[in-house]
Amino acid sequence: MSFKDLWNTALPGGISLTFGKVASAVGVLLVCLIVIRILMRLLRRIMSRSKLEERVHKYLLMGVKLVLYIITAIIVADTLGINSSSFVALLSVASLGVTLAAEDVLGNVAGGLVLLSSRPFTLGDFIETDGVSGTVEEMALNHTKLVTLEGLTVMIPNRKLSSEKLTNYTALGRRRICQKVNAPYSASIDTVKAACRTALERTKGMLADPAPSVYLTECRPSAMEYSVYCWAATADYWTVYLTLGENLRRVFEEQGIEMAYDHLNVHILDGNNT
Repeated sequence: MSFKDLWNTALPGGISLTFGKVASAVGVLLVCLIVIRILMRLLRRIMSRSKLEERVHKYLLMGVKLVLYIITAIIVADTLGINSSSFVALLSVASLGVTLAAEDVLGNVAGGLVLLSSRPFTLGDFIETDGVSGTVEEMALNHTKLVTLEGLTVMIPNRKLSSEKLTNYTALGRRRICQKVNAPYSASIDTVKAACRTALERTKGMLADPAPSVYLTECRPSAMEYSVYCWAATADYWTVYLTLGENLRRVFEEQGIEMAYDHLNVHILDGNNT
């Protein structure tokens, strides 16, 4: 049997695979691969001009390349005389099964793409979502890793991050600090506010602009509440916050101002007295 006769042998399933068909399929494959390379090069050039992050570029390029390869496989199969409609149907059923089985994973991937494109936070930002707050240590396609102030690592699905309320404390580069103190009604407002300003002057790391301020914010049943405001760089927030609280306590002690608290006086009356 000659080499040509070998190629002309009918394959199982009624598919006649000839040398001419194979040669044509190889040619089509080469053309498709060249077209894919040109398209991918153009796509990279277009995406390099966009504002999307590198990780978004990578994932989109991988997805487009996969789709182009699938289309190439269908075209080559059609050139060989293989019924591509059954292949497409099989591919559709398989993709549906994968979609149903990996619904949560795909939802997280979609959420990751939304986060990478909208960029509500970046690595190193301190964020809070769903009652969890921490520093962003890693941003993967399906989850985001946070490190809390307690040193715990929390993995949050990207689908939840992209759909729920999210607070970014680092975006502005500064944070406002508010310390509340209570003083008795017997202490004058000017005396208490002066003590608070002294505590502010002793606290290092605050920003000069906006300027610190002190206000009487509430008259409570057993005390008057004062709010002490100042601003600090994000990196200095906790240091300034805690130091200011300590300085307020020390200054109040030095100036003899009581830090009042809610209390209840109970008087027991003798039932025999009228």
